[in-house]
Amino acid sequence: MKPFDHNPDVLSCLANLSNDEVFTPPQIARQMLDLLPASLWRNPEARFLDPCSKSGIFLREIATRLIDGLADWQPDLQKRIDHILGKQLYGIAITELTALISRRTLYCCKTADSELSIATVFDNADGNIRFNRQSQHEWAGAWNAENQKCRYCGASKKQYDKGGEAENHAYEFIHTEHPEKIWNNMKFDVIIGNPPYQIGDKKNDETDDETNEEIGKKKRKNNGGSASPIYHKFIRQAQKLQPHYLVMITPSRWFAGGKGLDDFRDEMLGDTRLRQIHDFPNAADCFPGIEIKGGVNYFLWDRDDRGDCLIRNYEGGVCTSESVRPLREDGMNTLVRYNNAISILRKVTAKKEKKFSELVSSQKPFGLRTFVKGKNNPFPNSIKLYRNNGVGYIEQDDIAQGSEWLDKYKVLITMAYGAGESFPHQILNTPFIAEKGAACSETYLVIAPSTSLSECQNVISYIKTRFFRFLVLLNKPTQHASQKVYQFVPIQDFSRPWTDADLYAKYGLTADEIAFIEKMVRPMD
Repeated sequence: MKPFDHNPDVLSCLANLSNDEVFTPPQIARQMLDLLPASLWRNPEARFLDPCSKSGIFLREIATRLIDGLADWQPDLQKRIDHILGKQLYGIAITELTALISRRTLYCCKTADSELSIATVFDNADGNIRFNRQSQHEWAGAWNAENQKCRYCGASKKQYDKGGEAENHAYEFIHTEHPEKIWNNMKFDVIIGNPPYQIGDKKNDETDDETNEEIGKKKRKNNGGSASPIYHKFIRQAQKLQPHYLVMITPSRWFAGGKGLDDFRDEMLGDTRLRQIHDFPNAADCFPGIEIKGGVNYFLWDRDDRGDCLIRNYEGGVCTSESVRPLREDGMNTLVRYNNAISILRKVTAKKEKKFSELVSSQKPFGLRTFVKGKNNPFPNSIKLYRNNGVGYIEQDDIAQGSEWLDKYKVLITMAYGAGESFPHQILNTPFIAEKGAACSETYLVIAPSTSLSECQNVISYIKTRFFRFLVLLNKPTQHASQKVYQFVPIQDFSRPWTDADLYAKYGLTADEIAFIEKMVRPMD
């Protein structure tokens, strides 16, 4: 029996720490390792690093492959195991608990130097899986110490400066300018892992794409802050070490959104060393029971190979489409995740029409926050306010901006719409027309203000088409629906209403392209 043979596999049964620190299921770890060349498993000099070890699953699965692959090189099983565990496999745990779990997984004992460990080469308890409790956040950026944030990860001092024995989540791999010094300038052939996804208010478990309204509610309830993504920091640190191969699984929000991810997205889309992306719009296909808005993906980055990227789309855990294509379509600053959408998008952009986003307001179109409710009943010279869950009435002097829209009709649509992870779904909330003399809070965006009621009605006919909402979907990775999600949608002539049949004909869509749109987007109620 091999050291890592388990039936059933205990690592498939572990409960996750939280939605942003998710244990990787064994089958997903194996799929990620399958991206690497088979020659690695026969190379006794190859080194592997998991810089964010939680369960130790990646190191265990690598060890299993090396034990088989190096059998001819070293027939003695114990000597082979000692060589692999002592000189080829390295990990950095994210917490003291995960360090113990990872050692138990890899060495079959929580201390590497125990007589019960399957390795006989270590004279220290950690082995090659380290956890540095001395790793600390570096607070900076505000005159008020309580409001400072870590210059490495953005964590709030108020939330994470706990002291004592509490975990501070100052992950060693990203809390240094020189990650190469962690392992004394050791070179790694492969860096692989499932990094923590975000850092912020752990009590709330917020996502980096929640609406201002939702985050505001949680702040007021818990006096906490919103969460910020950090998985991209692990990717950047890993690239600094210049491994031959980098494989990681992360949320897919970076394709088109994510707070503070614009520069990272631009780097990734311009990096021709990104050779494969395996994309799961429904995260539960990888992590059963876990909801991660926008889905997840794992990728292969190859230092010595450049070109277009193989992109595979998955549904229900099964690959439904694959295509080798550029990561960045001409003139676009986001990654179009669906291969079947590329031909449709190219037909639309070929006409070089103006973008519908030009007709959409920014957040807070009238300068009114969500908590502005107004009075329940109208009063002399009051302004009607469309707010969250109803209407109120305010003074005209309460309006800080957008007053030029008061004497116009305007289409209102919510800033967010959660439609679940399965398809087809509606993509956007149902729009409606606000009358002249009305305003709205930041719950809504204003679209196409006009003195013509019929023009606004025609805009709504366009928004209700599947064609319109499909183009929004391509730039909307989560429920957040700000102005930028409309960038792929062209402006039409709004002197007339629009139907899907009109739009399919105008852009010359094929039967297959129409079928894909209607598979993804349902009619609007």
